[in-house]
Amino acid sequence: MELLHQNITNKIIKSFYEVYNILGYGFLEKVYESSLYNELISCGHSCERQKKIDVYYKEKLVGEYYADIIAEEKVIIELKSAETICEEHEFQLINYLKATNIEVGLLLNFGKKPEIRRKIFTNDRKLNSNP
Repeated sequence: MELLHQNITNKIIKSFYEVYNILGYGFLEKVYESSLYNELISCGHSCERQKKIDVYYKEKLVGEYYADIIAEEKVIIELKSAETICEEHEFQLINYLKATNIEVGLLLNFGKKPEIRRKIFTNDRKLNSNP
């Protein structure tokens, strides 16, 4: 059974390992963000960096956040440069998915060991739609 947007996420993960293998551990997230963005663009992907996402509560704007990278308008990529992924990072990505019409997210950690978490939050589970 194929996962939602598996083709895109597989290519993103391949690019993640390419960046990790070259840069390794210890840089700031912004360095990894720039590198991964450039790698994805060089592979022909349509990507946006630091895209503003508005967050609504009962149809009222209550906040905003900036997605590290959005690939092909289908996958939110959240980058970390932490020793390890923690539960808080995973919930952060899930909340980003809840706030958008995007259903797939990748949490990529450039830690001592590379880590990946794939999160899905389908639109039919979202309580309120964004304007």
